[in-house]
Amino acid sequence: MNDATLTLPAPAKLNRLLHIVGRRPDGYHELQTLFQFLDHGDTLGISCREDGEVHLTPEILGVPMDENLIVRAARLLQAENDCRLGADIHLEKRLPLGGGLGGGSSDAATTLLGLNALWGLGLPLDRLAEIGLCLGADVPVFVRGHAAWGEGIGERLTQVDLDTPWFVVIHPGVMVSTPAVFGAEELTRNTPPITMARALQGGASSWRNDCEATVKVLYPPVAEVIDWLSARAPAMLTGTGACVFARLANESDADQLLAEISGRWQAFKARGLNRSPLHDVLGR
Repeated sequence: MNDATLTLPAPAKLNRLLHIVGRRPDGYHELQTLFQFLDHGDTLGISCREDGEVHLTPEILGVPMDENLIVRAARLLQAENDCRLGADIHLEKRLPLGGGLGGGSSDAATTLLGLNALWGLGLPLDRLAEIGLCLGADVPVFVRGHAAWGEGIGERLTQVDLDTPWFVVIHPGVMVSTPAVFGAEELTRNTPPITMARALQGGASSWRNDCEATVKVLYPPVAEVIDWLSARAPAMLTGTGACVFARLANESDADQLLAEISGRWQAFKARGLNRSPLHDVLGR
């Protein structure tokens, strides 16, 4: 496949539930979460180079090339496999930075799976997920490609099937700092752990995000969106934010809500997915 060019999706994710159940000695937080994909996200065009160089276009403002997760993923995969091939990667960026939608992690996972195919490495998903964890705690769920119950820092995954409603996602126009949220004194860190079965039995109406109250205090524009959206549909912060999502019964309701949002904030509608569209494309 070395002469092929792959056009691959890098889907967004939502945290349908996010509990913080403790803090580890290394400063990381112990989480329990439900990951679900959306049929909306970035797109990567990936082709092979023979000279071993990794070229990414366009550059993302404010993100040095060596720190971009796409470039880091490609170089890590090269190093792990002593691979002398390189890649030209073009990114169509739709997901906002610092939005809690997992855009950078999804881009990295798509890079790992795409180059694994293009370079003919033949690595199994388990190994790719291990490599992805070196890049970020959310990368493995995108590598594995199925909705999941996550524990630890989000890397211990159990496959689940969730309801797949329509969602409307609003970006409040601010970038949330994950370190600032997890470093806040007022952050809830002692939610009692629950089992996956209990979480699923409770259903979406009982799910919450422990980061939400802190983010509302630190970022008033996020609080404004949450309050506005909650008056119209069940709404929640995803990840540490900044994006807020509402669960809708059908596409028509999503369209009506988008029309009401028009001109106030950036927003989009998407369907919830249990299987990543990246795996659908690579499986063809």
